[in-house]
Amino acid sequence: MLGLIQRVSSASVEIDKQIHGQIDQGLLLLLGIQKTDSRENADKLLHKILNYRMFSDANGKMNLSLKDINGGLLVISQFTLAADTNKGLRPSFSSAAPRDQAEALYNYFLSSAKAQHSKVGNGIFAADMKVSLCNDGPVTFNLSC
Repeated sequence: MLGLIQRVSSASVEIDKQIHGQIDQGLLLLLGIQKTDSRENADKLLHKILNYRMFSDANGKMNLSLKDINGGLLVISQFTLAADTNKGLRPSFSSAAPRDQAEALYNYFLSSAKAQHSKVGNGIFAADMKVSLCNDGPVTFNLSC
């Protein structure tokens, strides 16, 4: 399971010209699901995201997690993260999970996130989404589990 997290001062997702999810300070997560992923991978990645220390403490050091600052988490499905870009000029998606598996794991991840954290927004799996963000720093990390 792949997660690209960006520290944001705000982020939102628009679907059919309507805001579907939005957060203030927190993390925007682009979530990619691969064929080999399971609920165990989802649980590990969620734990890592909620506890990853990427917010500044009083001394300006990245010592605080999303939980520590009670920040928002905006979760967006992003199958292109699973692309193999090593050959040629066109990505291969052979390692991406099939739609049914990916959607089930995305929904599991999202329900687990909402059960463990109070400020969670989301997009809609496989929808055409317009994502807006104000990257804070910028600070961006690529995580996998």
